[in-house]
Amino acid sequence: MKSINYKEGIVITATELKQNLGKFLDFVEQQNDVVITKNGSKIARLTPYVTDIEQYFLVRENALDYQYGGKKVSYEEFMEISEKSTLRMELINGEIYLLSSPNIMHQEILARLYLIFSDHFKGSNCRVFFAPCDVHFKKNNIKEPDVMQPDMFVACDLEGNVTEKGQYMGTPTLVVEIISDNTRSKDMITKLDTYRLSGVREYWIIDPKPKSIMVYVFTDYEIDWVKAFERGAKAKSQVFNGLSANIEALFNELLSP
Repeated sequence: MKSINYKEGIVITATELKQNLGKFLDFVEQQNDVVITKNGSKIARLTPYVTDIEQYFLVRENALDYQYGGKKVSYEEFMEISEKSTLRMELINGEIYLLSSPNIMHQEILARLYLIFSDHFKGSNCRVFFAPCDVHFKKNNIKEPDVMQPDMFVACDLEGNVTEKGQYMGTPTLVVEIISDNTRSKDMITKLDTYRLSGVREYWIIDPKPKSIMVYVFTDYEIDWVKAFERGAKAKSQVFNGLSANIEALFNELLSP
């Protein structure tokens, strides 16, 4: 069988690889991929080695190309890109967004909130998870899912929705995002829209600047209820009876970033 050229490299058989290893290693060294088949099925891929910093700039360049060049990436293309990368990234409306590391204040708020949530759901069939953890949001009447990493989420549909690789493929009941200056617009508009259209029932937006929590409740893919909880109050879930967070305690004596 002869090797087959395709847009990212070539496809060869395992026998061809054994017979011409040096030739194909040279091909890979020139920044090309080599896909190996056995009995007609693809079994492995040889890809060029890149350092972490090279990988970062390559993925960043591709992401910016999609975002600012008017191009879109499909769900399948995103999954292939993300599986090859160690970088944190999200897919929203066909655009790739690279995620930066959160600051210490963000992490301290997340840790405090996780303790509150995990204590509330102890012994129930709901589990609390926090980033980085991919969630595949299947939006109502929209073919391509979004893939995002909420700061924290509550999943009550784990049975039958966890793959053999341990990936969660269900829809969270409640999602939490802690916003920053860089993510404010995305968290308050773009992500809110995805969560609303995906069947998420409740969305908490934690805003460290005014020290407040905005709680949204969705019914039939529409905003059914929204309320801002500020200092001196307790943010209360409308979906989970008894789940609440004291605003003063949550933001008290936080370390500045």
